[in-house]
Amino acid sequence: MTRILTRSLLITAALATAVVLADLPVSASSYETSLSGNYLASRTAGRNRDTVEAADFLVAALKQDPNNPVLTERLFQLQLTNGNTAEAEKLADKVLAFNSQQRMARLVLGLRDFRQKKYEAARKNFAEAAYTPVGELTSALLAAWSYAGEGSFQAAMNELNKLDRNDTFANFKSLHSALIADFLNNALRAEPAYRKAYNDAGTSLRVTQSYGNYLLRTGKRAEAEKVFNAFLANGESNVMVAKALEEAKAGKVPEPFIGSASAGAAEAMFSLAAAMNDDQSMDVALIYAQLALSLDSDRPVVLTLLGDILASSQRYEQAIDTFEQVPVTSVLRTNADTEIAINLQRLNRDKDAETRMRAILGREPKNIDTWTTLGNLLRSTENYGEAVKAYDEAINLLKAENRDVWTVHYYRGIALERLKQWDKAEADFRKALALSPNEPSVLNYLGYSLIDMNMKLDEAINMVKKAVELRPNDGYIVDSLGWAYFQMRDYEEAVNHLERAVDLKPGDPIISEHLGDAYWRVGRRLEARFQWQHAKDNKPQPEDLARIEGKLKDGLPAEAPPVKPADNSQQQPSNG
Repeated sequence: MTRILTRSLLITAALATAVVLADLPVSASSYETSLSGNYLASRTAGRNRDTVEAADFLVAALKQDPNNPVLTERLFQLQLTNGNTAEAEKLADKVLAFNSQQRMARLVLGLRDFRQKKYEAARKNFAEAAYTPVGELTSALLAAWSYAGEGSFQAAMNELNKLDRNDTFANFKSLHSALIADFLNNALRAEPAYRKAYNDAGTSLRVTQSYGNYLLRTGKRAEAEKVFNAFLANGESNVMVAKALEEAKAGKVPEPFIGSASAGAAEAMFSLAAAMNDDQSMDVALIYAQLALSLDSDRPVVLTLLGDILASSQRYEQAIDTFEQVPVTSVLRTNADTEIAINLQRLNRDKDAETRMRAILGREPKNIDTWTTLGNLLRSTENYGEAVKAYDEAINLLKAENRDVWTVHYYRGIALERLKQWDKAEADFRKALALSPNEPSVLNYLGYSLIDMNMKLDEAINMVKKAVELRPNDGYIVDSLGWAYFQMRDYEEAVNHLERAVDLKPGDPIISEHLGDAYWRVGRRLEARFQWQHAKDNKPQPEDLARIEGKLKDGLPAEAPPVKPADNSQQQPSNG
């Protein structure tokens, strides 16, 4: 009851000052003078995804009310999110004093005990955190590694056997059974366990790396090379596996994949963070990745995952800071620099992004992926001419290696289409389809372009229909099909598809405009103007805005007589 009342009073006080503080900047000094002000400022910073500043405001608030349970728990979560594990540990005991079931606090204290090799105490905390499915999985993996730290193989396996209760945990059990057997030098159990893990999840990066590592250390180089080659042949371009294969061919024997119990626990946290990296569980994944870094982790790998999670949650500055920590000696450094460039562009720092990409090319001029990414960055800033040059470099390098990749032709085709070089663009799109005939994005782009230019309509609409079959819930592709029927003057059918496209992508101005056009042609004039106004309100490009405003003012002109589809035209897509 005390906790509920405290929280209620705190929130009431914060709301009472909201109107006064609403127009002040987040860092306004007046926020620092009251509990409610600091609380409100922290909430504002949190909504702006600035978790560092949010934590700073809560630190100030707790100085004014040091025993406030709501502020304490919120600050604990923020410190974990920001990777301030030592500060989170200080708060964990306070959190548990008023909420003994706080799972993350138990986990933090358990990992603290683990690092200090107080394995029995660690297991008690892990057990207290095991009251959700994720908690059960986390607890079993970490408890197993705590027994491995004590040298007890059977006790570790007993913990992992608890995962049999849930079929979705099978791959975790397979991999960590192998890793623990390997770590404890139990050769009799290690190899069959690795083989099972590989059979169950051979496409997993960490299974591939650890199994290949084991095979190399046990003198089975040919088998290790086969494992690495199979992974790379599966379409996965991964520098770590490629490096492992290169070193295997050179006869180099690697260090053990897991060198300590702490490294094993870190691998468990990393595995869990990677598995939870989706919209629903991203916040937990972020904390797990930060906790992995507090252990004896494979830092470049964990930093890369953490940077990806931060970027996915739109914390671009923090993502950049994280990728900057990847060592320059790591094979993941080029990936880190690439991700930094991408995040710089997301922050509208286009020149900085381009400079970063060209710096990579300065040291790796034959890096096809880097040329392609540079092209994508330039294309996204509408620098289509330079983008084409970058794609040209990538394609020339691919030809030199006797390879071809559909995506580069597709990207170059888009840039050429924007430059109004349709013949060249179409050739690239058709090349992309020749290399990968069932790519919805290519089928949609080429089909939509042909439809919009009133060219080869039968072929074009079949392309878009195929794209819809392959990706039925993609609003842009469904829009293309609706627009195809509009161009063919089948307005009722156009309305059916365009209404669905708007449901799938309600915030896209062009899709709303298309639906407005279709409504107009079937006589639903009021609904047409509503959709055009909706399109205008969704911030279209300037050239699109002028066209939409014209429709709001005058509607659509009377229909012209049907035009025979062109076979050869330089007319460009008008997008409505």
